[in-house]
Amino acid sequence: MHAYRSHTCADLNTANVGQDVRLSGWVHRVRDHGGVLFIDLRDHYGITQVICDSDSAAFADLEKVRAEWVIRIEGSVKARDASLVNPKLPTGEIEVYARGVDVLGAADELPMPVFGEVDYPEETRLTYRFLDLRREKLHRNMMLRSNVIRSIRNRMWDQGFNEFQTPIITASSPEGARDFLVPSRLHPGKFYALPQAPQQFKQLIMVAGFDRYFQIAPCFRDEDPRADRSPTDFYQLDIEMSFVEQEDVFASVQPVIQGIFEEFGGGKRVDTDWPRIAYRDAMAWYGSDKPDLRNPIKMQVVSDHFRGSGFAIFAKLLEQEGTEIRAIPAPTGGSRKFCDRMNAFAQSQGLPGMGYIFWRAGADGLEAAGPLAKNIGPERTEAIRQQLGLGEGDAAFFLGGKPDAFEAVAGRARNVIGEELGLTEKDSFRFAWIVDFPMYEKTDDGKIDFSHNPFSMPQGGMEALNGDPLKVHAYQYDLACNGYELISGGIRNHKPEIMFKAFEIAGYPNSEVEKRFGGMVKAFRYGAPPHGGCAAGIDRIVMLLADEPNIREVIMFPMNQRAEDMLMNAPSEPMNEQLRELGLRVIPKE
Repeated sequence: MHAYRSHTCADLNTANVGQDVRLSGWVHRVRDHGGVLFIDLRDHYGITQVICDSDSAAFADLEKVRAEWVIRIEGSVKARDASLVNPKLPTGEIEVYARGVDVLGAADELPMPVFGEVDYPEETRLTYRFLDLRREKLHRNMMLRSNVIRSIRNRMWDQGFNEFQTPIITASSPEGARDFLVPSRLHPGKFYALPQAPQQFKQLIMVAGFDRYFQIAPCFRDEDPRADRSPTDFYQLDIEMSFVEQEDVFASVQPVIQGIFEEFGGGKRVDTDWPRIAYRDAMAWYGSDKPDLRNPIKMQVVSDHFRGSGFAIFAKLLEQEGTEIRAIPAPTGGSRKFCDRMNAFAQSQGLPGMGYIFWRAGADGLEAAGPLAKNIGPERTEAIRQQLGLGEGDAAFFLGGKPDAFEAVAGRARNVIGEELGLTEKDSFRFAWIVDFPMYEKTDDGKIDFSHNPFSMPQGGMEALNGDPLKVHAYQYDLACNGYELISGGIRNHKPEIMFKAFEIAGYPNSEVEKRFGGMVKAFRYGAPPHGGCAAGIDRIVMLLADEPNIREVIMFPMNQRAEDMLMNAPSEPMNEQLRELGLRVIPKE
């Protein structure tokens, strides 16, 4: 018999009754029933109930064990009485009568419980992450993550992709976030960077003639944390393909992502029709470039109904260039109480409020109510109702100004309305490709900068770059699912002359492009194929599949919200010897 176990804690059933066995694991729970001990023994695979009475030679030693001690049990398998069978456990029809016990690893008093799913402070959970990971939910999440990655790899290989690894220590590159810099000992004063993504390398792989590449790639970005984003590092399914157009990438990616959600989605409905929505339409209809399509609400522009109306705030607003009034329909939201609640929501988001109209039964038929209705009159309110397709018991909310100023709040309001009114679907995954992103945007200081990936091909090529840069669209696309961005990608710019022009518009002279991207520019001069690809966030995919609101629940050893590793005490202060060797000096912050 093996030194530690003949079976795992999930193996035994009634077929093993009468057998002598050896089990090893953690003490999950101890129950003392006055001369009879019941111990739930747990390992990676499951739980087996161990029973011991005062007739057993192991009784005295088992009385001493406590939760999370690691022990080895020797005993025999017995069938449970029918009334004591636990149908929730694969081993619920048997128990192991203990004749011997060895303590393999005693445990100090626990700083947090492992049994049950008690909600403990995040600082404690991350400081003792190895204990936190023993809890059933987190253990299940980590196994889900492992199985998802295994399945992704198999699906990519089955589609003819090959997995290659790219460097972790490389050069700094403007990818839209801050780099983590690594000082060089051999080249004092110079720094490497941890890659924000394998972007340049995967394009070079295409230039080298490897047609279809993928990698489960670690990426490093010095970012502010969010519930759906790690502040330091994350993993992505990185993909690149040669001789492809946008539709080819979509056709290759959909079976992989759809298959993953069908395999691990827990029976939720997986949408198979993935619409293409232009970025400008996504912002206009949903107030977001990652819309949650489980919510059927679609915003509409209703500016014409307020021009020259009795509602002076909107009427005067529309006299300014670039302004509009947008309506958020709210089917079944037609009560003053709900309208006031949504108005308060807008105020909590930093806006003065949201105008609203709701429709109810009146003495002469359908009646529009609310402050806006009184100001603009029955003809205009009826025209709005008909445009939005609303009826009795429904409402509409209104925001106005320049879209950039209110769009994000309108999108959040749409989500809240959908949730509160029960309009948003449950138990489903709804996908959409967001396409035709603007190539450039204007920064707060009035400069032109890339709005997305700087390596994307502009639609229209060089000719498009000779016009107004703010009107240039790129072959860039995102995949949205249930309000999250899962994938971002594009058809790449593989022509040096177009690449130089694209960066020049964003304020990068040719010399700077050569300095920062010299390897890629050089490669493009020696025959580069048209190519494109994308990257899918592994952490975010698993977060959705596990139905977790926070990405830290699906990462084995995450940072906290201040980008600190509570378990390993990182970041830490370097030793003086390390700084001297690197030729560095730390200047204290004032």
